[in-house]
Amino acid sequence: MTHGDSIELLQQLEDNSVDAVITDPPYCSGGQTANARAQTPSSKYEQSSNVIVHRPDFASDTMDQRSWMHWCALWINDCQRVLKPEGYFLMFTDWRQLPAASDALQMGGLIWRGIVAWNKGGGARAPHKGYFRHQCEYIVWGTNGKCPHAKHAGPYPGCYDFPVRHKDKFHLTGKPTPLMEELVQIVPEGSVILDPFAGSGTTCVAAKKHNRQYIGFEKTKVYYDIAEKRIKEVG
Repeated sequence: MTHGDSIELLQQLEDNSVDAVITDPPYCSGGQTANARAQTPSSKYEQSSNVIVHRPDFASDTMDQRSWMHWCALWINDCQRVLKPEGYFLMFTDWRQLPAASDALQMGGLIWRGIVAWNKGGGARAPHKGYFRHQCEYIVWGTNGKCPHAKHAGPYPGCYDFPVRHKDKFHLTGKPTPLMEELVQIVPEGSVILDPFAGSGTTCVAAKKHNRQYIGFEKTKVYYDIAEKRIKEVG
């Protein structure tokens, strides 16, 4: 793990040096006005039933959609450079940013391969009874050139069902550790996995648990410290 800005840190990595990028960048999707977007992530994303947990806020979640897509294209372009030929790129997003995320992936020089759904379960919220629940988030995925023919595993699921467990949630928008443990297995043991927005380190924890190498960047110091602690606790 390294503490710092991913845009700067990505430039320090060698070309064609990682096998997969698996990351969960800030969505910048909370709020439809500039004033709403400028609010803290906790005020935008934390459900009322969870406020008692008081998870820390994080950086880089106030961009409008055009700024966010441009920013994504910048760091994805660097990911394309550091990925090996046929390397995987997986990026979490929500329904609001799904179209922009798929565009940014292609603007960054990768080949868009599809969308994977993460079903969070029936406890997901809806604004009122007339709505469908916001039950799924998504993984936009692609490859750096050809899609590899895996020999160690696969084909991989097109939908993952993992509920959010609060005892396993170390970040305000953290993903379940079992979900990340599934995703790191798209590449064989010994492969290098990069997460430019490592948050509380769940991708790195999952990689270490399953004998994959990892590189993680995190800008928010409190989450970097949490990630370092979690990684050290992996046997």
